[in-house]
Amino acid sequence: MMRPSLRQATQIRPVSMETAVNKWAEGSCLIKIGGTQVLCTASVEFNQPLWKRLQNKTGGWVTAEYAMIPRANGTRKSREALLKDHRTAEISRLVGRALRSAVDMGKLGKHTITVDCDVIQADGGTRCAAITGGYVALVLAVRWLIERGRIAENPVRDYVAAISAGIFNGELILDLDYDEDCVAEIDSNFVMAGNGDLIEIQATGEQHPFNRAQIEQLMDMATDGCKKLIELQKQVLE
Repeated sequence: MMRPSLRQATQIRPVSMETAVNKWAEGSCLIKIGGTQVLCTASVEFNQPLWKRLQNKTGGWVTAEYAMIPRANGTRKSREALLKDHRTAEISRLVGRALRSAVDMGKLGKHTITVDCDVIQADGGTRCAAITGGYVALVLAVRWLIERGRIAENPVRDYVAAISAGIFNGELILDLDYDEDCVAEIDSNFVMAGNGDLIEIQATGEQHPFNRAQIEQLMDMATDGCKKLIELQKQVLE
């Protein structure tokens, strides 16, 4: 089966991660995966979120916000409509959960890091790109805190990356672009740690139910894909 992009079934799209793309943010990364481009910025606040202060909780916090600019897609979507988009809220929570899984909040001290992931151009896999690029921005913000003596130890415990996998025209494929994602029989997203452990799985039978064997095959493909993304993260963060 020939994919629309002419890629092999297990071949991911070209990936690049550029850091220091925002002069004001404590950490920033522009990630490009094929036609998808996401600007990730990490902003540091020198206090805990209000809910932690009110509950006398210790440690810091990491949160995330995801959004698409109005012309990230083929048709413009108004900013007001984007603000009311439940998908945007759901992905924001996903990115936040994924990034928090890698951070020791006690070592982060009384700091809040907000990772904003703004989709400049969408061509499938935007949530996975946001997590992968958002992690790079987060690490750079943590380094900023360490360099200024705000925290003594690195609170980041492991790498985090995410990639999509699915079934398209009866074949298992990795890293779906828009042409594949919009008609996929099964669409899934895998968030993984650097040690290979799973952080989160999202899987949907778009056209029909799927079985355990299929999801395990997709998981194996995604594991290899995340390993490649993490190697790129390591190169960028060296």
